Amino acid sequence: MNDAARKLAPLAKDQADQHYREAPNNLEAEQALLGAILVNNDAFYRVSDFLKPVHLYEPLHRKIFEVAGEIIRMGKTANPVTVKTFLKADDKVGDLTVAQYLARLAAEAVSIINAEDYGRAIYDLALRRSLITIGEDMVNIAFDAPLDMPPQSQIEDAERRLFELAETGRYDGGFQSFNDAVALAIDMAGQAFERDGHLSGISTGIHSLDGKMGGLQRSDLIILAGRPGMGKTSLATNIAYNIAASYEPEVQPDGSFKAKNGGVVGFYSLEMSSEQLATRIISEQTEVSSSKIRRGDISEADFEKLVACSQMMQKVPLFIDQTGGISIAQLAARARRLKRQRGLDVLVVDYVQLMTGSKKSGENRVQEITEITTGLKALGKELNVPIIALSQLSRAVESREDKRPQLSDLRESGSIEQDADVVLFVFREEYYVKNMEPRDELDPKYEEWKMQMERVKGTADVIIAKQRHGPTGTVKLAFQSEFTRFSDLADPSFTQYEH
Repeated sequence: MNDAARKLAPLAKDQADQHYREAPNNLEAEQALLGAILVNNDAFYRVSDFLKPVHLYEPLHRKIFEVAGEIIRMGKTANPVTVKTFLKADDKVGDLTVAQYLARLAAEAVSIINAEDYGRAIYDLALRRSLITIGEDMVNIAFDAPLDMPPQSQIEDAERRLFELAETGRYDGGFQSFNDAVALAIDMAGQAFERDGHLSGISTGIHSLDGKMGGLQRSDLIILAGRPGMGKTSLATNIAYNIAASYEPEVQPDGSFKAKNGGVVGFYSLEMSSEQLATRIISEQTEVSSSKIRRGDISEADFEKLVACSQMMQKVPLFIDQTGGISIAQLAARARRLKRQRGLDVLVVDYVQLMTGSKKSGENRVQEITEITTGLKALGKELNVPIIALSQLSRAVESREDKRPQLSDLRESGSIEQDADVVLFVFREEYYVKNMEPRDELDPKYEEWKMQMERVKGTADVIIAKQRHGPTGTVKLAFQSEFTRFSDLADPSFTQYEH
């Protein structure tokens, strides 16, 4: 209570000299805001969407703000007379009773016009106090070194709290008028018109796929699934490199950069090392077989192509994290860090089943996958980026005559299917037809097999099994296995068909 009294009564110079640092606060602003609310309850609605009782520094002020808010929400009038009923009558503010203090606040109230400015000042000071708390906690935990919180976990926790504070420490949010929503929609349409390919989302670099999906939409969780050998990683790698290679930054009024075309890509490679991933991308770009690159079976001309390609690729904003068995908490912390330091427009995770959940999920793998997919969806919304998460399919596909995958084939499927905004299946009929080759060329079925092989050779289907904001269907692509490259088919009559 003394803090409030200190602001009302002038202090002597020797009392004002303090030998300790006080937490950031502005009690005059709190008094001015509370006075405005007690005089005109409309002032409360100007700050209630972002200012909460906990943001006020003085405990009595918190209580007054909380009580006044509850009274106003009930449709009643909050004034010194109605509010004092809910406060302790014997509490003192210096020489004043609570009732006298409330009357004093109302008597010295500022205009309601200034209420929002005072609210923002109070909120900013509360954020600074939160920063101090996070810093103090970091120091104290580091000194205590608890067994259940190793240094890496502490770093991740601090990053999470700081990013959370940065994201929530804004005055936006809440309801917006329909006019504002329409303006945002028109802006998005304008950006799509200016962007290469006229897409509302980020182009994958594969036109027939973009035609069906409108590009990768921000905050979407896109599941890319398929059986081993279908080319999931190849397609994800192709898309990731296409986006990074076409990155074109645009300077914003505040000096920051925003992607006009393409984007900065973060790639979590839980299955392959960064060298293997880079080899695949180099092979795709140079059209030198990745198996030849690994064996060193290349000519001088091929080597010159590899060197030239590597020099060009050094400028591409594609960042690879090859940590195996990463948890959803670690992945989120590193993604936040990448966005802060380099920017982030697309995130790729290869693949979901190689991630780990928290210890809480225990032995229940379905529950663990649910935690992972829910975490990925939340992360996509938090960072406002599309996340492409690769997933394995169950063996049920192999036991069917029709090998085309279905939503029910997703491993631990319930949560994956539910959380995903888009589900894509990669299916190469060539893979299955090739395995059916008759052993003897004189076999009567050999010619039939040969014709079937010619029909499907070098092609792949990307089946859009689920899409919240667009049609489902199938996109037929060209696939060059020696270069692990997906691309649009040359013949436009085969680029797209409904299945």
